[in-house]
Amino acid sequence: MKEPKVLTISTEVMPYMPETDLSYLSFESAKMVFNNGMQTRIFMPRFGVVNERRHQLHEVIRLSGINLIIDDIDMPLIIKVASIPKERMQVYFIDNDDYFKRKAVYTDEDNVLFEDNDDRLIFFTKGVIETVKKLNWDPDIIHLHGWMTSLIPLYLKEYYKDDALFMDSKIITSLYNDSFEGDINPDLTRKIVFDSIKKEKLNIIEKPSFVNLQKISVNYSDGLIFASQSIADEVKNHVKEQKIETLDFVERANFVPSYLAFYKKFI
Repeated sequence: MKEPKVLTISTEVMPYMPETDLSYLSFESAKMVFNNGMQTRIFMPRFGVVNERRHQLHEVIRLSGINLIIDDIDMPLIIKVASIPKERMQVYFIDNDDYFKRKAVYTDEDNVLFEDNDDRLIFFTKGVIETVKKLNWDPDIIHLHGWMTSLIPLYLKEYYKDDALFMDSKIITSLYNDSFEGDINPDLTRKIVFDSIKKEKLNIIEKPSFVNLQKISVNYSDGLIFASQSIADEVKNHVKEQKIETLDFVERANFVPSYLAFYKKFI
């Protein structure tokens, strides 16, 4: 039997971002995969707050050089990689000077959401998938952490639906309370439609709030993990309506056996 492959995609991964439940579980779940005889690849955005020199990031020339079309504009994709100290695991960073060079994550110094967070969201989504395609690495499970991964299920099931590499992949979304105030740019749906995804598929994110982005991720996922205790009731009720496999919240100290058992339902 071949080793199962688990693709971990997260907005935050220790030690490159400060420790939160999200960055901790992204790292530790990938480590769990590696320690249990499975293969793993980890992807995250190369936010400007990531210290490239300290963490020894370097560009992977053979993977860089793709142009991604975002709203009819060609945007160059840069792929960087680093090795997690003491862990024999690599992290791939999705980078672009226009989207990720700034020394902030989602908001400016006045805590206002960046106007181009919608573009950054689409760029990260397509950047990860196109890079995995270039690696020719067919994951059995794609495990998503953080709201910036929320369009990946939609794109895999619609935009990339005929791609043989992902035909048998199962998508697990971990839901966190990594919320933001307000909505991201409402042009988001128009820009997704530009990628030939039908507008009626996007009704839920016409108002692109944090809760609605979680909902669209739920709609196209095969399994869900409640990774935070405080998930909005609106999202919890939406999950119940979808009737898909779920794993209730477990404390950090006990997550490994629960996650492994949950993975086995999809492999």
